[in-house]
Order: sequence, then structure tokens, then C-alpha cells
Amino acid sequence: MARDKATKERLLESAEKEFLEKGYMKASLRTICKNAGVTTGALYFFFQDKEDLLKELVEEPLCGLTALIRQHFTEEMERGIGVVSLDTDRRDISASKEIVRFLYRHYDVFLILLTRSQGSAYEDMVSRFADYGEEHYRILSAKAAESCGVPVPDEYMVHWMAHMQINAFVHLLIHEPDVEKALANIEEVVVYLVSGWNGLFRSRKKAEESAESGRSV
Repeated sequence: MARDKATKERLLESAEKEFLEKGYMKASLRTICKNAGVTTGALYFFFQDKEDLLKELVEEPLCGLTALIRQHFTEEMERGIGVVSLDTDRRDISASKEIVRFLYRHYDVFLILLTRSQGSAYEDMVSRFADYGEEHYRILSAKAAESCGVPVPDEYMVHWMAHMQINAFVHLLIHEPDVEKALANIEEVVVYLVSGWNGLFRSRKKAEESAESGRSV
């Protein structure tokens, strides 16, 4: 049993290196087995195919990340976040740093998902996360618009804001390998994003007040 576990771990370690170096499409099962010191028959004892091997490698970290994002979105909804003060809520920064730390604990796995997974079932992960964020932003922006008495942002803006948030983390992971620098950067990124959120609704509020003033003259 211990031998089987050790063999499986060697295969996963070898697969991670192969996927990182060549990408999913060009990764060779023969090379993975050779570098793990096992036969191809041993690989098929544990995994159905290359897709199954990738799934085993990424699913646990992916589920962990999804849970963190879901938790953050739930907390935002419970706070009833709309238009906040000029100071960025430290809870947003804290949650974002927690996500960054998790990403960098599984750095190679997420790098594979984001840059080396073409041809697999995971090649559209960025879009999947953005779609999930879009649903959240659609509800959140409607609540903020209602509290301010302004029109709800249209679908383009909701879509854009969701992608901006996801791309902030994607860009960090791809371009900044140092976790401490990434943590420092994400704090400023969050300040920027929250300021943009506040600015959007304040601008709409001013436009509504100006229009109302014009109608009353």
C-alpha cells in the first residue's frame, strides 16, 4: 500500500514538471513514466489517461480556491457592501491576501491551469472564474445602485468588473513569482479596484442629483 502511494506521488511529481515544461497538449505520458521510474502499465493502474492525471493534480487546489472565493463573496453579500468609505475596507485586503497565499502555496499547479492547460477540460478556467464573479457582481451592483438611487450598471460594466478582478490575480501569478511582492502588490490593486467601484457609483449619484436639480428649476 505504501509502495503504491509512493509510486502515485512520483507520477504526479513527474507529471507536474512535464506539464509545466511542455504544456498539457505536448506532455508525453511516456516521458512522465520514464522520469518517475515506472512503466506505462503502472501509470494506467492509477490513472485512466492524461486528462485523468491532470485532474488528480489540480482538482484539490482548485476546489480549495473556489471555496475561498465563495467565502469572500458570501461575506461581501452579508456585509451588504454597496458604496463604502474612501478608505478601503481591510477585510477586502485580508481576503485577497488569503487568496494570494493559497495560489502561491500551489504555484506550479495554478501556473499549469492558467498557462499550460490548452487542450484539456481546464483550458477555460479564467473564463469560468470570471463568469462566477460576474454573477456576484450583478447582484452586488444592483444592491449598490438601489442604495444610491442610481441606475444599475449595464451588462458590459458588470462583465468588465468581474474580469478585472479575476485578471488582477492571474496577472500577479504569471508575472510575479515572489509571494511577498505579490502580497504587497495585491494590497494596492485592491485599493485601486475599490476606488473604481466607489467612483462609479459616486459619479452616477452626482449625475442623478444634477439631473434632479435641472428638473426642479
